[in-house]
Amino acid sequence: METRRKNNFMTRRREPKRFMLWLCMAGSVFTFTGLLVTYIARKVGSDWRNIPLPTVFLASTGVIVASSLTLHIANGAFRHERFTQYRLYLGTTLFLGTLFVILQVLGWRELMLKGVYLQTNPSSSFLFLLSGLHLLHILVGLIFLSIAFAEAMRRIPYVEAFVYSVNPPNLLKIKLFTLYWHFVDILWLYVFLFLLFHHGL
Repeated sequence: METRRKNNFMTRRREPKRFMLWLCMAGSVFTFTGLLVTYIARKVGSDWRNIPLPTVFLASTGVIVASSLTLHIANGAFRHERFTQYRLYLGTTLFLGTLFVILQVLGWRELMLKGVYLQTNPSSSFLFLLSGLHLLHILVGLIFLSIAFAEAMRRIPYVEAFVYSVNPPNLLKIKLFTLYWHFVDILWLYVFLFLLFHHGL
């Protein structure tokens, strides 16, 4: 019996999409960690000047945390076949994600109005680079959220929504974009707290 269990574990089909997503997330963590380590090493230079974070970054952080909460509620509604609630909270998550992008751009605008640009100082270079790279991750997440929301809106009748909800590939799709969205939210908190500690508001 024990041997059979081991054989089943070794021969069980792995989900390649989930594995690829984990690989991509691990790569992102290594990339950002490498940048933050480089940031600390570069900070000892004599030409370093701390640039305060845009105050709007604080608001965008609250927005991205809220989006994780609304997506969590949407997933619970989907599992319990409350499809109207699922569409509502999925749409809210999409709105909050878009609002995050707008707030980040406003944050860059706030910096530029103060005369702070990418090439102004090594400190500002890292600030634009880290927030910009994270914004690319958010934009990828928004694409998948938009696709999921469009699919949900195409299936307003309960029967169509139910058939969609019990389809294993659809369930996997929702799990994967939810995992990715929570990941990019946590990634921003990681970056934001690091920058807040070193730059202040």
